[in-house]
Amino acid sequence: MNHILVVDDEREIADVIELYLKNDQYEVLKFYTGEEALACIESTKIDLALLDVMLPDIDGFTILKKIREKYHFPVIMLTAKTEYIDKITGLTLGADDYIAKPFNPLELVARVKAQIRRYTKYNDGGRTENDVIDFGSLFLDRNSHECVFNEKELTLTPIEFDILWLLCENRGKVISSEELFENVWHEKYYKNSNNTVMVHIRHLREKMSGPMGKSDFIKTVWGVGYKVEE
Repeated sequence: MNHILVVDDEREIADVIELYLKNDQYEVLKFYTGEEALACIESTKIDLALLDVMLPDIDGFTILKKIREKYHFPVIMLTAKTEYIDKITGLTLGADDYIAKPFNPLELVARVKAQIRRYTKYNDGGRTENDVIDFGSLFLDRNSHECVFNEKELTLTPIEFDILWLLCENRGKVISSEELFENVWHEKYYKNSNNTVMVHIRHLREKMSGPMGKSDFIKTVWGVGYKVEE
């Protein structure tokens, strides 16, 4: 069970965060002051911290600096402020993510899961960032052939995995059917090869679809090819 440190002097917000995290089977260590949080960090194994910037005794940036002197676990900053400088300050000091209040508790839980997953995968020995694609709601691991989308593990064929990897590796860029076919199948592209690509893209979309219908994660650029947005 992962231990999540929650530090926020707004008790209602801290209580809501605690409720949602506990519903996902996280062990929550909740504090309303920075001093209590720092004492906990010294005595307890922490897997991720959620830090409010504005606290009554020590601000969240100071706590973050103290954490980064000794620890590498993920830190997500929480703040009611929306000034760009606050975000830059937090990320510069070593924060892994930044969520502005008010926020959707379900989005917060999803961000927590993504940060823990990323930290675990990058620190399990031998794995590098070149082996992993992790952005938004998607996680791909080339070594284990693991694919997680919207917190759901997908079973992909090797061809489907390679298509998705190529599109994500080039996210923001349109990849033509010809380029997809020749890079994934390692064969020369012919006219009928486009049908093969279309069928596999359709299968991928079906596997990535939610309860409301097909996923639009992979976008079609008509007459050009396919792309995944950044």
